[in-house]
Amino acid sequence: MTFARDSYRTVVVGAGIVGLFTAYHLARAGGGPILVVDRGFLSSGASGRNGGGVRQQWETRGTVRLARESVQAYRRFGLEFGFNIWFRQSGYLFLAENEGELARLRNVHALVASEGLPSKVLDGDGIAQLIEGIAPGAAVGGTYLESDGLLYPFPALWGVYEAVRSLGVEVALGVEAHGVEVRDGKVAGLLTSKGPVATSTVVNAAGGWSGDLSRRSGLEVPNVATRHEILATEALKPFLDPMVVRVSDGLYFSQSMRGEVIGGLTLPHRPGTSRGQGSSPAFLTTMARALVGLVPRLGSVGVLRAWSGFYDDTPDGFPVIGEDPRLPGFVHGNGFGGHGFMLAPATSRRIALAALGQPTDLDPAQFSPRRFLAPTPVATVERLQLG
Repeated sequence: MTFARDSYRTVVVGAGIVGLFTAYHLARAGGGPILVVDRGFLSSGASGRNGGGVRQQWETRGTVRLARESVQAYRRFGLEFGFNIWFRQSGYLFLAENEGELARLRNVHALVASEGLPSKVLDGDGIAQLIEGIAPGAAVGGTYLESDGLLYPFPALWGVYEAVRSLGVEVALGVEAHGVEVRDGKVAGLLTSKGPVATSTVVNAAGGWSGDLSRRSGLEVPNVATRHEILATEALKPFLDPMVVRVSDGLYFSQSMRGEVIGGLTLPHRPGTSRGQGSSPAFLTTMARALVGLVPRLGSVGVLRAWSGFYDDTPDGFPVIGEDPRLPGFVHGNGFGGHGFMLAPATSRRIALAALGQPTDLDPAQFSPRRFLAPTPVATVERLQLG
């Protein structure tokens, strides 16, 4: 294949939800011509491999506000894009196994409530009312926000994909980005597996491969790709409404509208993307023990499939958004950990503004790539990187 044009105003690397949403906002702002390239097929990365959770419970005010804006955008998604993403605001329930964890969640609750969201702190009895069949004493309490929820990732991805194409954005799948061409200290093009393409702006929205692209472009970045595993069980009679997340080990699970239990648990894997996105016997064993220990009734349930995807982690838990001061024209839209889908509608608007050379309302101390170039350590950390 060849590209439709020799040059583009902006090339977005990554056709996941962040990259496509960014292209959408760029196109709506008249920022074309725009090309989106992706190394795989649509939904081959984390956007097609996540659990579909969308929450507003975070430890920092900036992230809470982005998440709240994203929830509102997903509520409007069907009207705006014409695709039903089955977004249901059935809540997120964080579980604490001891008083120390509950104290931490109380702090999260206080922040979330101060932003006008109706968060609740629950005791063990309140938890038992939301999780039918939870093991006695499994949680001393937790926090619950009913306006958090779940969506089905695939129609969301397809909806934005169809929208950007209708706006004239070119999307080239199966095209790997090898790095940028630099001229006079600025971005002059993108080098790809299908040949070079001229552009003055490259947006790095490559998810787990973002760090690789930055480094191939001569930029040292702290992004680390880590593999996280997930599974789905056979369908059960509905018994669970919220997404459940346990603070101690990051166990998370929910029940889909078809009755499947879908969830994951973090295991240590060697950093990087070289080992692919498969699943491991160790995960199945560990996940089964953790899930059955919490909800014993699931002991006889069969697992239908298991898979994994890459988180794009940063040292402070915040995404990296904005133009890199070391290479004008290279715009970061990455570092979302496992929460790119949650924050995509809100963060992509800011990424698009940065690509257009316009200011954003984001605190540069938390979100700008400049924060990793400062001589002093980053002060604020978003630690609620669970579920």
